[in-house]
Amino acid sequence: MPPASKQSQRGNITLKGSTALVTEFFKFAVNSILYHRGIYPADDFHMVKKYGQVVLVTQDLGLEKYIDNILQQVHEWLMSGTIKQLVLAVIAKETRITLERWVFDIHLQEPPTTSDGKPAPPKPESEIQSEIRAVIKQIVASNTFLPTLNEPTVFNILAFTENADIPTEKWVDTDAHAIEPSKAQQVKLRSFDTQLHKIEAMVAYRYDA
Repeated sequence: MPPASKQSQRGNITLKGSTALVTEFFKFAVNSILYHRGIYPADDFHMVKKYGQVVLVTQDLGLEKYIDNILQQVHEWLMSGTIKQLVLAVIAKETRITLERWVFDIHLQEPPTTSDGKPAPPKPESEIQSEIRAVIKQIVASNTFLPTLNEPTVFNILAFTENADIPTEKWVDTDAHAIEPSKAQQVKLRSFDTQLHKIEAMVAYRYDA
């Protein structure tokens, strides 16, 4: 694993560049979930072009600031290699029961090398963006396989870290918002890989048969 204090570089790919791509993905992934799962009103979002497709981004200033503050910290943890998982939990507003958990596992990888030990050629950013686009498309299509949310909901973003510096004025220990195994169904989503970070996504949802 590259030391946190150094830039891991091969070709024109750096840890900083990979971190920027992953952080940006989280921004659009969170916004897409909040929009397509109806957690915030559709009127609170506007369309932007990203990854070769139209995505929805909040124009609610309070929500935008909340997401940006979280992602600033996530960016720091990505740079130090101390964040292992980011979770967006969808929670019933009245009962506080967890209805969905969108899970993004984060793996910091050694820079790839060729058979003779030299740095491997950089992965084209267009290929990385194509992989990210596939994940976003699955989030967009989530209403086709997830149960309808028939009650008001709120959300919480959880970060699971290891040996990280936690700013206690911004982050607090909280419930993991797990769904009981007997009532949980899981759908594995696509992953993407910058060669330095690999992000694996899945969604678990409450299913009361």
